[in-house]
Amino acid sequence: MTGAPASAAGGPSGARRPAAASAAPEAVPGPVTGRPAARRAEGAAPGNDRLYGDPTAPSRAAEPSGTDDGATRAARGKKITAAAVNQASVWNIANLLTMLRLLLVPAFVMLMLADGGYDPAWRSLAWAAFAVAMITDLFDGHLARAYDLVTDFGKIADPIADKAIMGAALICLSALDDLPWWVTGVILGRELGITLLRFLVIRYGVIPASRGGKLKTLTQGVAVGMYVLALTGPLATLRFWVMAAAVVLTVATGLDYVRQAVVLRRRGIAERRASLEEKEA
Repeated sequence: MTGAPASAAGGPSGARRPAAASAAPEAVPGPVTGRPAARRAEGAAPGNDRLYGDPTAPSRAAEPSGTDDGATRAARGKKITAAAVNQASVWNIANLLTMLRLLLVPAFVMLMLADGGYDPAWRSLAWAAFAVAMITDLFDGHLARAYDLVTDFGKIADPIADKAIMGAALICLSALDDLPWWVTGVILGRELGITLLRFLVIRYGVIPASRGGKLKTLTQGVAVGMYVLALTGPLATLRFWVMAAAVVLTVATGLDYVRQAVVLRRRGIAERRASLEEKEA
């Protein structure tokens, strides 16, 4: 009547369906994902097909952003794993041997002083405990260096364990009049002084055991072990000279540790001063 088009006047349904389809496509399940086709039509922009599982579209893993995310997650995972390993590294075999050496100290003292301290049988057992402690000292250092098990705990605990077993042996020998007290005083004074020095400069760094220190420990171990066995005759004369060499090495290495501590402290102060100047600038 008005001359309006049939589509506008509510003509046959067949004339309206194409317009309706162009405005809002029917929700027909997609061939791959079962999602409505209307959603697929709306996502026709490049890259949106990946969200709906179009098999012809590249996977998300091929996108650079996805690769970067995966690399970031992998890097974070490696850092977490490395942190866990570092936390557990204190309980490595080298540190366990050091702890064993600490536990042998009271056992050695009891064996050394058993039955008045002069029974050859008890002295032999005490020597065995002392020898095991000295052997573990050699092995823990070798294992730590060979298998990269060096830790700050080991650098501090290892010399402490050495001094504990050595100090116990020297005091017992002097108490039994087998060794002059001045020898015990020189050795223990040096050992305690260097230990205190290590803690004083630990904020600047850790002073590791040097080769000279290891040689000193070995010489002391041999000399003290010979005294623990209560030898007589030519072997008693030999142990005197071995102990004299141990005293000389004790003093010489002690002076070297003092030098290292002074250098370490100066370097640490210089680095802190440079860092403060850089922050102020």
